[in-house]
Amino acid sequence: MKKFFLHLTLIISLFTISAKAQTKIIVSDLKCEMLTNPEGIDVLQPRLSWKIKADINDVKQTHYQILASSSLEKLNAGNADLWDSGKVQSDESVNVIYNGKKLKDRQDVYWKVMIFTNKGEIQSKETAHFSIGILTYADWKSTRWIGYEKTSPGDSISQYSRLSARYLRKEIDLKKKVKSAKVYIMGMGLYELYINGNKIGDQVLAPVPTDYTKNVKYNVFDVTSQLQEGKNALGTILGNGRFFTMRQDYKPYKIKTFGYPKMALQLFVEYTDGSKDVIRTDDTWKITTDGPILSNNEYDGEEYDARKEMKGWNTINFNDKKWLSAEYVQEPGGFYEGQMSANMKIKREVKPISIKQTSKGTYILDMGQNMVGWLQLKVKGNAGDKITMKFAESLQPDGSLYIANLRDAKTTDIYTLKGEGEEVWEPRFIFHGFRFVEISGFKTKPTLENFVGKVVYDDIATTGTFDSSNPIMNQIFKNAWWGISGNYKGMPIDCPQRNERQPWLGDRTTGAYGESFLFDNQTLYAKWLDDIKNSQTIDGGLPDVAPAFWRYYGDNVTWPGTYITVADMLYQQFGDKKVVEKQYPSMKKWMDYMEENYLVDDIMTKDKYGDWCVPPESLELIRSKDPSRLTDGELISSAFYYQLLNIMKKFAVIANAQNDIKHYDELASRIKKAFNAKYFNPSKNNYANNTVTANLLPLTFGMVPEELQQKVFENLVHEVEVTKNGHVSTGVIGTQFLMRTLTNFGRGDLAFKLASNKTYPSWGYMVENGATTIWELWNGNTADPAMNSQNHVMLLGDLLIWYYENMAGIKSNPETPGFKQIIMKPDFNAGLTYVNASYESIYGTIKSDWKKDKKALVWNITIPANTSAVVYLPTHNASSVTVNKQKLAQFSGTYKIEDNSTVLTLPSGTYVLNMK
Repeated sequence: MKKFFLHLTLIISLFTISAKAQTKIIVSDLKCEMLTNPEGIDVLQPRLSWKIKADINDVKQTHYQILASSSLEKLNAGNADLWDSGKVQSDESVNVIYNGKKLKDRQDVYWKVMIFTNKGEIQSKETAHFSIGILTYADWKSTRWIGYEKTSPGDSISQYSRLSARYLRKEIDLKKKVKSAKVYIMGMGLYELYINGNKIGDQVLAPVPTDYTKNVKYNVFDVTSQLQEGKNALGTILGNGRFFTMRQDYKPYKIKTFGYPKMALQLFVEYTDGSKDVIRTDDTWKITTDGPILSNNEYDGEEYDARKEMKGWNTINFNDKKWLSAEYVQEPGGFYEGQMSANMKIKREVKPISIKQTSKGTYILDMGQNMVGWLQLKVKGNAGDKITMKFAESLQPDGSLYIANLRDAKTTDIYTLKGEGEEVWEPRFIFHGFRFVEISGFKTKPTLENFVGKVVYDDIATTGTFDSSNPIMNQIFKNAWWGISGNYKGMPIDCPQRNERQPWLGDRTTGAYGESFLFDNQTLYAKWLDDIKNSQTIDGGLPDVAPAFWRYYGDNVTWPGTYITVADMLYQQFGDKKVVEKQYPSMKKWMDYMEENYLVDDIMTKDKYGDWCVPPESLELIRSKDPSRLTDGELISSAFYYQLLNIMKKFAVIANAQNDIKHYDELASRIKKAFNAKYFNPSKNNYANNTVTANLLPLTFGMVPEELQQKVFENLVHEVEVTKNGHVSTGVIGTQFLMRTLTNFGRGDLAFKLASNKTYPSWGYMVENGATTIWELWNGNTADPAMNSQNHVMLLGDLLIWYYENMAGIKSNPETPGFKQIIMKPDFNAGLTYVNASYESIYGTIKSDWKKDKKALVWNITIPANTSAVVYLPTHNASSVTVNKQKLAQFSGTYKIEDNSTVLTLPSGTYVLNMK
């Protein structure tokens, strides 16, 4: 079963009933496992969650009672005809499984919760809603896929594919007054849906991409208010997306293609007299390809001719006699699923900062920020005038666009004017990664007011904030936000600008963990795990890219291993056991596959990428040629596989696969023994050729004998601090564990130096050289920039995790996943003088705001209701500590002295800690 939350933003104002003065307590964000649209979830026992907020400390839930009804009227009347849980003794307020009457296809459910706390009872007054989707393939049997499986004049089936958009319409006559109506749509590759001329929903680039031969996502909308008694018009536009692939008839051995755009739709209508009707796609729909969208290609851009606009095409009484009858077409092949992750939306706007004319008469627009989305254009001119906009990330020395790093992506939008006053246009079915735009075709000099940047990514909330005393670290954080958000495209992609844009697994092995502090990425990554599972071969192999739009099945450990590490992130950060249970059989199958095929003498012999993107010895090199900088691939794969075995042991417990635990234990023990025998140098106390990654992985994964750990760590530190002069020398693999391991072994100051450096190689070097996102290469500005994506996130490694867990002190206790108990243990002595961070966990907002000088440390913390925190202060002198102005001896909480720290266990609430 999947776990997916819907943020309903319902605020229920409630009050405790207590003998004491009434205190305000709020229950907010009632959630069900679904996306921001509460319609069409595809599980029959969804999990329900809520947050408790209070203006007093030490609020704990003791019981709950959930009431669920088939209508809002019944729920308001106290008739819980679907489920009355009764008063359940439990402190769990997330992932509570619905256990009422069996839900049916398209069942509406209205629910509310009563909370009982140690401070009193909370009486609920408001409700949340969700509906079940269409759960069986058979329920779509009367609905036919329709489309037009031919090219039109101007289309091209080639390396640079061009295909005009498909416009479909149908008029319907509703004889009675509508009580309720929902539409279920599968529009491949991308769609926009209209009823009576109005677009349904504010999503863009919908639905999310999948391998359409494995699964196809449908979206559901409540359209009751859009329909009227009498005549109505339904209209859709179909774009190409990942379905009609960007590169047709080109490298078919590598690039997977799916066919021409197509659609299946069902509109369920219930009338006020209780009767019902269903409108489906069939050959009575009309279709044309002769509309204004002449081409839409994610790599190359969108071309639009406003002279071909069909006014009123999606309203009633439009003359569609010249349109064709829609054709019945073959279905995509994949199983139909309700989309449980969020669609993309326009999330913000960016105004350009400058526009300059070039020597050839064109104009360069600077957005001031490397962003992902598109431009909205405002223009006046004559019919037939063409405005061309070409997008890129950077400029050449002469001020013109630098496009070599885009490879063969044309990244160009073309708008042809209709000549009717001011015209406003923006594309529908593409996106660009860009900071600069070359503009041509204006008859007069364009101004900044002619353009607005639209930022597009998945409709998920930003959950984390971070500010510190170090400006470089703060800018790196901002760059990370822009890079991560821009690469959320219904799946996590590697880059948004060149002819790649693929969901590489290795980019997110640990990256997803760091991202989870900035974004509510739970549904995105749960969906992606399904993509990975669906890409698994019959014998167990996993690809490097999933969905496998590119056929890269190379059989290595570090990239496919992301399947397991992302599931672990979802468990640790969101408390999601169900995702582990669901994916466990496929994970086990892959682990067995790798063991059977590539484990030789207990060493994992298969590695493909090594420590990818190690900083080269010269600013001009793309890849290092110095063997002393490169880590043995079998060392990496063996250490990584050992770590995955340990995670799988934990998963086996969750999945109740007890028989697997012994095998994982025994195999891990053998690999550890063989690893140390082969790679450990007892005379030097290091591993292999003594790279940072070679020593780091066994230290981090617990493969180093305890009595040797400090000596190995000293070798690691010497390599970082002396040999590499306090700079990063790890690639994608080592950087995933570098910052935390340095800090956990007592060298947070060295980690801070790496984080705050401004010289090569470092994250700060990117900032100092104008980066507003994260580069693909440490030296992306000098090492043949044609190779460098300027918006990649793979080199972040564990930096963001370190920001939150080690600098801010916001970490989920592994024993209580999902932040039920928080470990708050900042490294106050690493080098920062203040940190102000927050994180919106599944239980509520966690805040850590500390500031120190030579005399005192002041730390303001917030712990969500129904949770607790273990808080570490760097002193063994308890008398120097006050909590909310009370001496520790007088404070009601518990504390102990441990390893020169004063450790407090605090219940929920807001606290001011002072330490002299």
